[in-house]
Amino acid sequence: MALGEMSAVMITRDAAATLADCLASLAGFAEIIVFDNGSTDETAAIARRFANVRLASGEFTGFGPTKNHAASLAGHDWIFMLDSDEIASEALVTSLAQADLEDPARIYFVDRHNYFMGKRVRHSGWGMDWLPRVYHRERHRYTDALVHENIALGSGSRPARLEGALEHLAVREIGQFLVKVNRYSELRRQAAQPVHSPAVIFCRSGWSFFRTYVLRLGFLDGWRGLVIAWSDANGVFFKYMKPYAERRAAEQR
Repeated sequence: MALGEMSAVMITRDAAATLADCLASLAGFAEIIVFDNGSTDETAAIARRFANVRLASGEFTGFGPTKNHAASLAGHDWIFMLDSDEIASEALVTSLAQADLEDPARIYFVDRHNYFMGKRVRHSGWGMDWLPRVYHRERHRYTDALVHENIALGSGSRPARLEGALEHLAVREIGQFLVKVNRYSELRRQAAQPVHSPAVIFCRSGWSFFRTYVLRLGFLDGWRGLVIAWSDANGVFFKYMKPYAERRAAEQR
């Protein structure tokens, strides 16, 4: 059974709202690595309730590097990487149990279903969300990107798809968008973003809204699509405005 040769791995920070459901969906795994990055809620206590969880803690150094470090702590080379607000469906767990792990070049994609306050979002760039999540750590790893990390595929990679959904409880309340925009824009600021003029920043933000709401059919998701499009525009605005504001403030000192 493939679950005996695979470690589920996740990084956490203040994940108490969803962690128990996430871990319960992984009951068939012999090992789950929870790498916590300074939670101040009940995240650690929840993790300790599960006998198959090995809890570790350390510094958050960006999403890509932190996920790679968490994967290095696992007892198996095959990694199922997920987030603490994702729940593996029974169908997905069955597919994971039947996965062929003979070839380290194989990398499996999973179908992530994204939910916004109880309803699945099928457009706005949130639909058809196939992501590489099962891989052999000696052949594949996450990029070193601080934000929007992904697993780098090479010419020898052999991608395949698993059946069953990974249910992503992406948004439970609208305020999460504000927290995410601030956190992600801070990480991008640390990554030496180019400095653009306010006019360019405005245009880029407007384009981001148009792309999500119109080109990606966000309007079909109703008010949820509007919120997502506005948040995307907000993210672009602060991503570029923060370094611009810092430079101008330094010039005026």
